[in-house]
Amino acid sequence: MRREPSVLIVGALLCGATLAACASPDSAAPAPSTSSASASPSTTTTTAPSPTAATGTATATPSATPTTTPQPIAASISGLHVAGVQDGAWPDSNVPVGSLRLWDSGTSWSQIETTRGRYDWAQLDESVDNAESNGVDDILLVLGTTPAWNAKRIDAADYPAPGAASAPRDIDAWDRYVAAVAKRYAGRITSYQVWNEASLSMFWDGTPEQMADLTERAYRIIKDIDPGATVVAASTTVRLEGAFDRFFTGYLAALKERDWPVDVLAVHLYPASRDDTDARAEFIAQVRDTLTAVQAPDLPVWDTELNYGLAGPGPTNPRQSIEGSRARDWVVQTTMDSLALGIARTYWYIWTPEPYPLLGMQLTNGSGAVKGLRVVDQWLVGGELLGCTEEAGLASCDVTKSGVPTRIVWSIDGPAALAPPAGFSEVCRTDNTCAPVDGAIELDETPVRLLP
Repeated sequence: MRREPSVLIVGALLCGATLAACASPDSAAPAPSTSSASASPSTTTTTAPSPTAATGTATATPSATPTTTPQPIAASISGLHVAGVQDGAWPDSNVPVGSLRLWDSGTSWSQIETTRGRYDWAQLDESVDNAESNGVDDILLVLGTTPAWNAKRIDAADYPAPGAASAPRDIDAWDRYVAAVAKRYAGRITSYQVWNEASLSMFWDGTPEQMADLTERAYRIIKDIDPGATVVAASTTVRLEGAFDRFFTGYLAALKERDWPVDVLAVHLYPASRDDTDARAEFIAQVRDTLTAVQAPDLPVWDTELNYGLAGPGPTNPRQSIEGSRARDWVVQTTMDSLALGIARTYWYIWTPEPYPLLGMQLTNGSGAVKGLRVVDQWLVGGELLGCTEEAGLASCDVTKSGVPTRIVWSIDGPAALAPPAGFSEVCRTDNTCAPVDGAIELDETPVRLLP
C-alpha cells in the first residue's frame, strides 16, 4: 500500500516553518500546535521540477537543507518493552534499548497493591535494577490498572485480571499509590504513564472524564514529589476507529478543562494486521486532526506501543508474519516517519528471548526488527536533526552526526529516481551496503542514507 503524498504535507503544515520543531525525540521538544496550522508549506521546501515519467519512476531534485536550530536525537527515540524484565531477562548487548516501558511486567497498580495498603515492590524493584544494570536510565512506568479490592465492578474480560479495567471506588487510594511510587523511585523512574489503552473496555471501562481526573491527580502528586519526572497521558489506540472517536476526543476535552495536566500525549499506532507503515502514517494524520480540533497545546506525542501484523481488528485480519529484511526496513521507515511527522518516541512491543506467537514482527536477538533498531542507532542516535522536507513525492531529513552532514531520503509515492544531490557522494542502504553515487539514485519507501 502506497501512502498518499498529502499525509506528509499535513505534518508540515501543522508543524509550522520546519518539521524539526516537532520532530525532536526529546520529551521537552514541542509537538505540532494549532497556532502554526496556517504556515505555508513553502517554508519547508524549495521549488523543484515536477516529477517526470522515466521507465516507470519519477525523477526529482533533492530538497534544500532546512535552516533551523539543530535538535539532538536521543537514544530514547526508540523504546522497547522487555518480556521478563521483572525476572532478570534482558536483550543481548547488540539490541539497542533507548528507553524501557514497563507494561506486561507485573508492575501495575493492581499487581503491586493486591491487598489494600500493602505494596509489594519486588517486581518493580527488579525491573528498575535490571534496566539500570544494563545501562538504561530512561524508564517509563504505566501506573494503572485498578486492584480488584478497589474496583467498582468486576469483569472477567478485564486485563490483566478481573476488575483491572474498573474506575477506582476509592480515588484517594489512587493518590496514595501514586505518591508511594513517586517517592520510592524519584530520580530513577523518569516517566509515568497514567493508563494503558484507555480507549478499550478491557483496559478501562470508566469515562474519559474519570480518566482525566486520575491524570490530573497523578500529575499534581508526581510533580510535587519529583518535579523532573515526565507525566504521560493515558494512551489510546487508533486502529479501532469507534473506540478512538469515543474516548480520545472526550479525554482531550477533559484534559483541556483541567488546563492540560500532562507533559506528553500518547497514542498506540498499531495498524490493522494486513496494513503497513503507510497506514501508521495515516493514523498520525488522524491524531493530528483531532489535536487541532480540540486546540491542543504544543505537547510532544509518544507512540508508547507498536508492532505490525498483530491479528485484528476482526476475523478478516489474521496475524501476518513480518520477518527479515522487511522487518528491518519497516523499523527504519517507522522511525523516519516519526521524525518527519512529529512522533517523538516509539516503544516497540516486545523483546522476547524466543519467538512469541502473538507478534507479527518478532524482536528476538538477531531478528530483522532488531537489525532495524541497529540501523536507527547507527544513522540517527547521537546526531542532530536539522529538519525534514517533502517535495515531488520524496521525503528527506537532514541529520548531522559526529560532525558529518547526512541526508536520509525515501519515496512516499512509489518508485522514484533522485537526481545526484550536490555535496553527497555515497549512498548507504539499510543492509549496511554503501556505494558511490553514480547517476540517479533509485528510491522506494525504504529510506537510504546519503553521505559526503
